[in-house]
Amino acid sequence: MFETEELTGYLKNMLMDTEKSVYQHVVYDSEVERDFADQLEKNNAIKVYAKLPGWFKVPTPLGTYNPDWAVLVERDGHERLYFVVETKSSLFTEDLRDREGGKIECGRAHFTALGVGEHPVIYEKFKDVDGLLTYEVRR
Repeated sequence: MFETEELTGYLKNMLMDTEKSVYQHVVYDSEVERDFADQLEKNNAIKVYAKLPGWFKVPTPLGTYNPDWAVLVERDGHERLYFVVETKSSLFTEDLRDREGGKIECGRAHFTALGVGEHPVIYEKFKDVDGLLTYEVRR
């Protein structure tokens, strides 16, 4: 789908000259996302990532949900796919709008249900790449 669907955005919210993204540019929705993409680019443990475009939707009982990222991390010679990484300025659910928090919880249940087998899908919220990598070490 990444090869056939176009990425659209405005120059004011686009990170240029990416090397690890599946696209040449990253369209971000907030400063948190911009900083997260910048950190992904600079971290050697990150092999490839994608800011998931608007057409990537997960159906939930509360409406469709558009997660933020897919990130492939390599640690100690092992690769782990964080299929969805939700970036928020706060990690506390009570800081989110009720509907947004509900959709995130539905997204968590969706990806947990897909997480069967030897390499389950991992879904978490992070403020930055250090949080993602710290979580990876704890696993």
